[in-house]
Amino acid sequence: MADIAARTVRVPGVVGVMLGGSRARGTHRADSDWDLGVYYRGEVDLAALESLAAAVTGGPVEVYGPGAWGAWVNGGAWLVLPDGTHVDWILRDVDRVRQVWQECRAGRFETGMQAGHPLGFWSPAYPGEVALGQVLADTDGQLARLKEEAGRYPEALRTSLAGGAVWDAGFSAAMAAKSCGSGDVLHAALCLSRAVGDLVQALHAHHGVWCLNEKGALAAASALPGTPPGFAARATALLGRLGSTAEELKASVAEAERLVEEVRAVVGG
Repeated sequence: MADIAARTVRVPGVVGVMLGGSRARGTHRADSDWDLGVYYRGEVDLAALESLAAAVTGGPVEVYGPGAWGAWVNGGAWLVLPDGTHVDWILRDVDRVRQVWQECRAGRFETGMQAGHPLGFWSPAYPGEVALGQVLADTDGQLARLKEEAGRYPEALRTSLAGGAVWDAGFSAAMAAKSCGSGDVLHAALCLSRAVGDLVQALHAHHGVWCLNEKGALAAASALPGTPPGFAARATALLGRLGSTAEELKASVAEAERLVEEVRAVVGG
């Protein structure tokens, strides 16, 4: 990976490469992919990236440019090395990451629709990726500086995200209640999934812990100190046995409302 990173930063426009995901955090399995964040500034030479990808894989690879994978995930490529190792390139505009970081420091965040993120992409994931990742190549030292800064979760973000997420969770549960009488399972399921996702984000923020996406986030939130007893098991049971009748849906909504109140007692808001 270090060799690939060193060759990647020689591509015009690329300024750094970071190892991310479970490999960076030491929580990977033997078959886990390698996630490499390819940080660029301005225009990135996609043709040069494709040539490099072909050189390291031994065959043609399509590189998807900025925006091809959505406004937040951006673009990248899927590489399979000759030994079968899977490497994901994920493009990141370093100036946009820096701008989002400044917004987070001021307590401002946003979410956006994004394929692969069923509960939306939360903007604090950008600095979170840097904080939790490992710098493999860094042409001007900007990634190292940003990583040092993002190692301290902003107090303003902690307050605004935790409070805002709990409020949204309560609102989502209330919206789900409107679907009980009609047996609208789709609407209820989406609302309650969002509510649980909000509570997971709130607990992470309250403890100043970066939450990058939904995968594994429920179990991680459950392990945080002060989390309501049985939080993960109760949320899992809620979503796994939502029900389809009016009475079953009402019971699920009631449990969601209890979880919201218990998390609100922990984080405030």
